[in-house]
Amino acid sequence: MKPPNSFLKYSGLGLQMLVTLGAGAWLGLKLDQYLELKYPVFLITFIFVLFGGLMVQLYRTLNKE
Repeated sequence: MKPPNSFLKYSGLGLQMLVTLGAGAWLGLKLDQYLELKYPVFLITFIFVLFGGLMVQLYRTLNKE
């Protein structure tokens, strides 16, 4: 079997990152609204934590090759 095309591999990784950050932002926003917070604490926290985790995952994926 032929290895997957690099374009497909990295576009899939980019889509996964986009969906993860979007879901985390949505969840953080809903949690802030539910708790009636004036400052979006959970929105900002979820975005930064997920972005950090995604960068670690990207680093590990790129170092495998």
